[in-house]
Order: sequence, then structure tokens, then C-alpha cells
Amino acid sequence: MGVRGGFCILMMIASGAAAQTTQDVINGEGRFNWVMFNTVGPVSAVAGLVTAGWSTLIDVPPEYDTHWDGFGKRYGLRLTGIATSNTMEAGLGALWGEDPRYPRARDRSFGARVRNVVKYTFLARNDYGETVPAYARYAGIAGGNFLSNTWRPNSETTTGHTIGRIGLGFLGRMSSNALLEFWPDIRSRVFGDER
Repeated sequence: MGVRGGFCILMMIASGAAAQTTQDVINGEGRFNWVMFNTVGPVSAVAGLVTAGWSTLIDVPPEYDTHWDGFGKRYGLRLTGIATSNTMEAGLGALWGEDPRYPRARDRSFGARVRNVVKYTFLARNDYGETVPAYARYAGIAGGNFLSNTWRPNSETTTGHTIGRIGLGFLGRMSSNALLEFWPDIRSRVFGDER
């Protein structure tokens, strides 16, 4: 099948995660799809290209240099960090009954939808449909960033750098929530796509 075929299959599986709603309890397959979509899905892939490109341009971390090899290392570094955080969130969330998926507020006002984006950056739904603190997300983002210090270049392993990455992790989640909230409406208005 090859790498390309395997990647295509993973993308097809992962694309199903975007269509799920939080009205149903997430199962193991749903958690796997969520991890895959949020790790190697199109939004994450593009974000990885942008951040790796920017980091290569400004030469951060400097151990990787400013060539294609450095770009690839930076892309891989981000990918492994995100995969670790997402897997931790999905796994701990399964134990604690937290759903990592973002619940849209599509029939509400713009301001209420923006508040929903922010709210579900730090909160999650549990198996009973209640809104609770997203402890699995906190552990996943923080734990994943501290754990990634074991394979990061030395210049990136300080406590300050790690805390900065944790903040960026929550900012990234908020951005992802905003995209999930508003992209279907934008797509519908611009492209006439009613999905």
C-alpha cells in the first residue's frame, strides 16, 4: 500500500471526526478519529507548515539551522508534540469521561458563539452531557509539552519555553474551535456548500 496509501486511509478515517456531534457519547473509535484528525488532519497539517516555515525563517531552535533539513525537523518536532498531547487528552478523557470534541453553537448569536469558542477551550462535555473542566486537556497540553522536552533541542527545554508552548497549545485549541464553529458558515456562504 505504501506511505501515500496509508496516509490517504488515515485522512479518510480522520475526516469523519469533523462530522460527529457531541450529542452522542464518544467511543474508542471516535477518540482515535479525533486524535488523527487533530494531529494529521488538513488544519493541523497547514498549521504545521506555517509554524515550521516561520521557525525556519527566524531560526528557532538554532540547532536546526535554516535549510530544508531544519524545516523538516521543526515540522516533525511540532507533529510529535501535538500527537503526544492529543493522545494524552483522548486517553485520559476516556478514563475520566471527558469528550474532547468541540460542540458548535450554530443557532446562537455571534457573541454567544465566540463565548462558546473560548468556553470550550477550557471546558469539555462529560459522558452525561454536563459541562466540566477539561482536566484531560490540561494534562494533555501541559504533560505533552513537558514530556516533549525529552526529545527537543536543549535551547527549547527551559521551563519558560515549556510554559510558553503550553500557552500556545491553548491558543491553538481556541483557534481550532473558532474554525470548527465558523468555517461551515463561511463555506456555505462563499461556496454554497450546505454540508
